[in-house]
Amino acid sequence: MSDIIALFDMDNTLFDYEGKLKTDLKSLMSAGEEEPEDIWDESKPWLKARIDLVTSVPGWWRTLPKFQLGWDLYDLCDNLGFECHVLTKGPRQKSFAWSEKVDCIQHHFGDAVNIDIVGKDKRGSYGRVLVDDYGPYILGWLEHRPRGLAIMPAHTYNEGFEHPNVIRYTGGNLEEIQRLLVAVKQRRPGEHWDRYL
Repeated sequence: MSDIIALFDMDNTLFDYEGKLKTDLKSLMSAGEEEPEDIWDESKPWLKARIDLVTSVPGWWRTLPKFQLGWDLYDLCDNLGFECHVLTKGPRQKSFAWSEKVDCIQHHFGDAVNIDIVGKDKRGSYGRVLVDDYGPYILGWLEHRPRGLAIMPAHTYNEGFEHPNVIRYTGGNLEEIQRLLVAVKQRRPGEHWDRYL
């Protein structure tokens, strides 16, 4: 076991949760209905009901497609010698999704990664690196890991997110991220990785 651990989120990081959800929501639209601009718009209860319907279909979580930005980062961390773990949040109202998430991860990784499913947040999980698309989870984790590095796969909803320990991965800055990861790997306990840049 190593303490050189990289934690990877699942939804919208390693797997294209939002892309699959949007595709499946389109299939429920009536003729002439316009696509919602924001599928997370809480003022539309009918939209939440459709999302619940789609994500309750047996096998839905098990068959999530890959999200390439996350896999680029996974391959980089793996090649640099990080011990990679998948750290994902299980939906509280859909306990079946927890087992389907495990099935999805095992299908793609076999026994190559540890799987941690949490019910609330990720703040207490140890790692030198967290790869996650969602700002609040990153900020919670960084409160407990002030020397950690968070890498955020780019999405429109996380544009403009800034923190000195966070870098967004757009698909075109992998060399810069590799430089940061090498520094994270080299740092000694109690030191910040920025001393190694």
